[in-house]
Amino acid sequence: MKKPFVTKAQVEDIVKNYPTPFHIYDEKGIIENAKAVYDAFSWNKGFKEYFAVKATPNPVLMQILKAQGCGFDCSSLTELMLSEAVDAKGSDIMFSSNDTPAEEFVYADKLGAIINLDDFTHIDFLEKTLGKIPETISCRYNPGGVFQMSNGIMDNPGDSKYGMTKDQIIEAYKILKDKGAKKFGIHAFLASNTVTNEYYPLLAGQLFELAVEIKEKTGVALSFINLSGGVGIPYKPDQEGNDIYAIGKGVKEQFEKILVPAGMGDTSIFTEMGRFMMAPYGALVTKAIHEKHIYKEYIGVDACAVNLMRPAMYGAYHHITVLGKENAPLDHVYDVTGSLCENNDKFAIERALPEIEKGDYLFIHDTGAHGYSMGYNYNGKLKSAELLLKEDGSVQLIRRAETPRDYFSTLDCLGVMEKLYKIMDGGK
Repeated sequence: MKKPFVTKAQVEDIVKNYPTPFHIYDEKGIIENAKAVYDAFSWNKGFKEYFAVKATPNPVLMQILKAQGCGFDCSSLTELMLSEAVDAKGSDIMFSSNDTPAEEFVYADKLGAIINLDDFTHIDFLEKTLGKIPETISCRYNPGGVFQMSNGIMDNPGDSKYGMTKDQIIEAYKILKDKGAKKFGIHAFLASNTVTNEYYPLLAGQLFELAVEIKEKTGVALSFINLSGGVGIPYKPDQEGNDIYAIGKGVKEQFEKILVPAGMGDTSIFTEMGRFMMAPYGALVTKAIHEKHIYKEYIGVDACAVNLMRPAMYGAYHHITVLGKENAPLDHVYDVTGSLCENNDKFAIERALPEIEKGDYLFIHDTGAHGYSMGYNYNGKLKSAELLLKEDGSVQLIRRAETPRDYFSTLDCLGVMEKLYKIMDGGK
C-alpha cells in the first residue's frame, strides 16, 4: 500500500494556516531520491541530471535539487527565467524546446545554456537568429517506428512531432561542425512513464550505437548523450517501482560494451527526469465537503481538475488515502469529484475506499510532477497553495494560493477593473 508522508494530525495542524486544497512536497524524500540517482550513475564521471522544470516549476523545489547537483531542462522562456532566478548558469541549463520562437533561442544563448535542436531546419534558423552557431550544441533524435520492450510497454516515436531522423541528424552534425561547433551532444525520448528497469538501458544501447556511427561518418565524437526522461513511477499500489540502481547498472553495461571499445569512454551521460525525481514526493490534500446519492455514490471535495488535471485529461490513476482511516476496510465504492462544470472532473471513478464522511481529508498521491504545473483556471477556479514539508517537520509556504485579484489582473486593459476591485473590496 502507498503510505502518505503526512498524518491526519499534521494536516489538521497545517489547515489552521493553509486551508485545503493544497499541494505539499516532502523535502526529505526529494533529497534522498536525488542522492540515489547520482549514486546509481556515479560510475560516469560527467553524469548530470537535468530536472525537467515543466514537471514542477517552483524555485524552492528547484533549489533543493540544485543543491544535490541537478541542472535544469527547460522548454520555454519562463522556465529559463526560473532557472536563472535560482542561479543556474551556463551548462547547468539544457534548453530542449520545439517550434521555438527566436527570442527564446536568444535568451537561452544569453544564459549560456546548452541548446538542443529539435529539427534539422533549426540549424539555419538558429544561425540567423544568433548570428552564429554556439560552440556547444545538441541534436534530438527520433528513430521512428514503434519502440517496444519485453514486458509489452511500448510507445510510438514515429508518431511523435519531436526530433530528427537518422539521416538528418548525421547530416546535422556535419553542418554544425563546419559552422564552428566544437562540443556535441545527442538527446532522445522514446517512451513515457515506463515502469521497468529495461527502458534506459535499451535506449542507451540505441544511442551508443548511433554515437559510434556518427563518429565514423562525421568525425564528431559526442561529448554527452542525454537519455532524457521517460523513467516512470508506480501510480498504482500493486505496481513495482523502478530500481534506479538496476537502471544505472544496465546503462553502464551498454556503455562498456559499446562506447568504451570505440574509444568513447569519456562520454558524459545526462538524464532529464521530472516524474521520477518529484512525483512520489508531492500530494494534493483536499477535504470532503459533500456527498451525493443518486445512481452512484459520490464524494465531493474542495479540489477539482484545476488542481490536478491528469485524471480528467487522460484518465490517469492517482491513489487516494483517507487520512486517519489508513487501516479501515475498503468497503465503499465512490466517484470522488470536484466542482467543475465538466463530468470528467473526477479524481477517482468507482474506487473502493473506506467510508468517507464530510470533513475527512483525502491525500491524493504522486502529484509532485505534472500536478500543480498543469493547472488552469476553467470556471474561474483558482490555483491552490504549494507547501513544503521540511526535513525538520515544519511546513513552509512556497507558493500562495491564487486570489480573485490574481485571476482578474490581466483585465487591466479594460475599464471594468475598477468595478472588480470594488467588488473584491466588499463594495467599498
